[in-house]
Amino acid sequence: MKQQPLIEIARTIRGSYPRVPFEKIAREILGRGYALSLVLCADTLARRINRTYRKKEYTPNVLSFSLGRSEGEIFLNVRKAARESVALKIAASERVAHLFIHGCLHLKGHKHSDKMDSEEIRVLRQFGYRK
Repeated sequence: MKQQPLIEIARTIRGSYPRVPFEKIAREILGRGYALSLVLCADTLARRINRTYRKKEYTPNVLSFSLGRSEGEIFLNVRKAARESVALKIAASERVAHLFIHGCLHLKGHKHSDKMDSEEIRVLRQFGYRK
C-alpha cells in the first residue's frame, strides 16, 4: 500500500487564512511519502527565520528548507501573501497557492528559472487558479 504524504500544518497567526488544497498540491509535486511541515506565519517569524538561517535582512513571503530526500519544511508568510495579492489584483488564495507551489518546487530541487516558472503555472492551472 502506498503511503499518503504526511503534511503537518502549524499556524503561528491569529485569524483566518486563505484555504488552499495544500495536501493535494504537495502530493502532485513531491509525490507520496514525503513528510512536509508547513508553518503558516506572519512577518515577524518569517523575517527572524530568514535572518537566522539565511543571513538575509528582509521579510520573505515563503521559505523552504530541505531536511532530506523525503522531508522538508515550508514557512509561508500568509500576511505578506495577502498584501501581495492586493498589489497583483488576484485572490489571496491564488497567491498563497502560488507561493506554496514555489516552495514545494524548491524542495523538489528546482532553482529559479523559466522552467520553474512554467511548472508553477502548470500546477496553478491544474488546481484551477489560472485560466
